[in-house]
Amino acid sequence: MSEISIRPALITQVLPDSIAAEVGFEPGDAIVSINGMRPRDLIDYQFLCADEVLELEVLDTAGKSHSVEIEKDYDDDLGLEFETALFDGLIQCNNRCPFCFIDQQPPGKRRSLYLKDDDYRLSFLYGSYLTLTNLTQREWDRIEQMRLSPLYVSIHATEPEVRSRLLKNPRAAEILQQLRWFQERRLQIHAQVVLCPGINDGDRLETTLRDLASFHQGDIPAVASVAVVPVGLTRFRPTEDELTPVTPQKAAEVILQVQALQEKFRNQMGSTFAWLADEWFLIAGQELPPESDYEDYPQIGNGVGSIRQFLKEFQQVAAKKLPRRLKTSQKLTWVVGNAVEKAFEPILQRLNQVQGLQVNLAALRSEYWGQEISVTGLLTGQDLLKLKGRDLGDRILLPSVMLKHGDSCFLDDMTVEQLATELGTPILPINGIEELIDACIHP
Repeated sequence: MSEISIRPALITQVLPDSIAAEVGFEPGDAIVSINGMRPRDLIDYQFLCADEVLELEVLDTAGKSHSVEIEKDYDDDLGLEFETALFDGLIQCNNRCPFCFIDQQPPGKRRSLYLKDDDYRLSFLYGSYLTLTNLTQREWDRIEQMRLSPLYVSIHATEPEVRSRLLKNPRAAEILQQLRWFQERRLQIHAQVVLCPGINDGDRLETTLRDLASFHQGDIPAVASVAVVPVGLTRFRPTEDELTPVTPQKAAEVILQVQALQEKFRNQMGSTFAWLADEWFLIAGQELPPESDYEDYPQIGNGVGSIRQFLKEFQQVAAKKLPRRLKTSQKLTWVVGNAVEKAFEPILQRLNQVQGLQVNLAALRSEYWGQEISVTGLLTGQDLLKLKGRDLGDRILLPSVMLKHGDSCFLDDMTVEQLATELGTPILPINGIEELIDACIHP
C-alpha cells in the first residue's frame, strides 16, 4: 500500500502522567511520521516508538504541522491511544463463506456491521481470525520480518477441495503449504474450525484435526492449538446456502468424536491440543468439562472454557465481596442468552443467598436472529422487548457484550435508552464479575 493512502494516526486519548501528557499532546492531534517513517498501523507505531530519540511530525487540531522531539528510555510507552489500530485502512475479506455472520444480517443497519475484515494485523494485535487468502507477498514478508506471531487462523478444513468449497475461494486450497511456511520460520498460529454439518464434519473433521496436530511439534509448534466451534446460523442467511444448524444430537456426536481425539493427543503430545467451544456442551445439554481440562486456556477468545473461567472468578469475587444481607433490599433482572441458563444456576443461587437480594434470570432466545439457542452477545433490543409486562424489579442488569463497544447500541441499532423507556425499567450495563456483584450489593 502506498504512503499516500496512509492517514495520520488520530489521537483519541492521552494517558495522565504519561510522556505524551508532559509533552503537551491532546486528543484530536494526529501523528504523521516518526523519525521520518509514516506508521501504517499500531504495529509500526509501537516498533518506531521503541527508540530512545524520536522526532515526530504532528498535526494539531487546527491542522497545523509541528515537529516534536522526545528523548526517553528505550521501550518506554508514550501514553497515546488512537482512533483505530489501522492507519492505512482495513484489509477486506474476499471470501464468500456461507456461514459468515456479516452476510447473515438484515440490510439497512449501521455501516460498521457490514465490514468484512481479513486483516493479519488485527489478528496479531487482538486475536481476531483471518483466513490467509487475502495476503499479498509484501504482507507475508512483513509477518516474517517483524515476527508477527502468533496469528489466529480460520482453517475449517485442511483438505483443499473442502476448504475451497467452504470459503468459496480457490486460494483457500493452499492452507497446508501456508502452515509449512509458518513451521519453517518458527512462527505460530492458533487455529479454529467452524464445523458445518454435512460439509467438514465426520471423517473430514478427523482429517483436519490430525493434519493440524502434525504441525504441533518442537519447542515452537507452528499450530499451537485448535478450537472446534459450531456454525451459527440466522434467519437472514442467503436461502441458497447448503448449511444446516447444529442439533443437540449432532453436538453430542461431535463431543464424542473430539474427546476421543483429545485423549490420543494428550498421550502423543502431552496436550489436549484441540478444544471444543463451550457451545457444544450447551447445545447438547451436557455438563461442561472440569477446569483442569482447559490447561492455560489457549482458546479462551473462542469461547473455549470461558464459562468455567467465569464461574471460577465469580466464586473468588463473591467470597470477598458478597455480604450476608443488604441494608436496602432490591430486586433485579439479569438478562442472558438461554444457552447459559443451566450453567449460570450456581451463580444465581449464590446471589439469592444474600438476604434482601432477589435476582431473577431472564434467559432469552433470539427471535430476531431466528435462533432456538442463543448466546448472550447476540441478543438484541428487540429480543429484550419480550420482557415487557413482566415484573422486572428495580433494575435490569445487561451484560455489555450485547452492545457496540464503547456505545449503548444493540446489534439491531436499538439503544439502551430506547429499550429502558419501552420496558419502563432502568437498565444498567455491566461488564464482568466485579460489576455484576457491585450492581447487586449497591442499590
